Amino acid sequence: MRDPITVLTLAAINSWFTHDPIRRIHTLQITALAGGVGAARFLTGLSKLIKKEELTVIINTGDDIELFGLHISPDIDIITYTLAGIVDEKKGWGIKNDTPHCLDTLKKYGSTSTWFNIGDKDVATHIYRTHRLSQGATLLEVTSEISHSLGLKTKILPMSNDPFQTYINTHSGRMHFEEYFVKNQCRDEILGIEFEGAASAKPAPQVLDALLCADRIIICPSNPIVSIGTILSVKGIKETLQQTKARIVAVSPIVSGMPLKGPADKMLKSKGIEVSAYGVAGFYADFLDAFVLDVKDLEEKRRIEKLGLEVCVTNTVMKSLADKISLAKATLSS
Repeated sequence: MRDPITVLTLAAINSWFTHDPIRRIHTLQITALAGGVGAARFLTGLSKLIKKEELTVIINTGDDIELFGLHISPDIDIITYTLAGIVDEKKGWGIKNDTPHCLDTLKKYGSTSTWFNIGDKDVATHIYRTHRLSQGATLLEVTSEISHSLGLKTKILPMSNDPFQTYINTHSGRMHFEEYFVKNQCRDEILGIEFEGAASAKPAPQVLDALLCADRIIICPSNPIVSIGTILSVKGIKETLQQTKARIVAVSPIVSGMPLKGPADKMLKSKGIEVSAYGVAGFYADFLDAFVLDVKDLEEKRRIEKLGLEVCVTNTVMKSLADKISLAKATLSS
């Protein structure tokens, strides 16, 4: 049951949006849990509705990988580049107007790791991160330095400073998630998913406070297993979500039984979870208050409500900036 302050806050949001759908809100502290491209699109819309310094984003680091001797943090970089306004919007990742000279030269030298397509400016990010980590800086410290250099006011938090990598077991063997996703193009059947480092990983400093001190927590439309599930597997995070007084809302990444991007369907199946908005809602149900459902899945509304969740039905497919803003508005109002 919502307390009077929450009801008042939601009423204020609805009142503001009724008069001006792009007017900024100045009263909420928002914490978002995020993966890569889908989350970045959603956060683009959200950043138009709230002050950027009132947003904290906790980001999956299970995709982190070492290539060419460099520490690459794909999801952190996608979110950082997007909120800094420098992302390659056509691809959804990397830096716009980047050049491929470094990777092209590595190919000439016979490198076998050039399947991971990164541009020259992107390489600079990875060089800086790797160098600072070798000097003893934490991933959080390096992420903050890069964010500050790019002019971000939004707080970007890696889920953990500790080593954490996602591996996929297939008939072709065990491979890092990025190898499965980018190089393998998600072709193989998933036999199992392993979170290497989950048993010892601790939340990065500020992560638990960001959950406890938030007015609203948003689970972005990211892969439930290898983007949000990794965050939930870090010691203390799921328990804190169950304890926080913040209202928690999730946006479905599944529409009409299919993911909008990526292999979430294969991931859900591998865990015995129904590939549907209902399946995702059930996966989050023990800490969730509300769920944002696409209009194409209206028939799922009653089933999800039986999980004890409030349901908002809206368009969740983000093809334009207006779509992103509209979805963020509906999520804030849920």
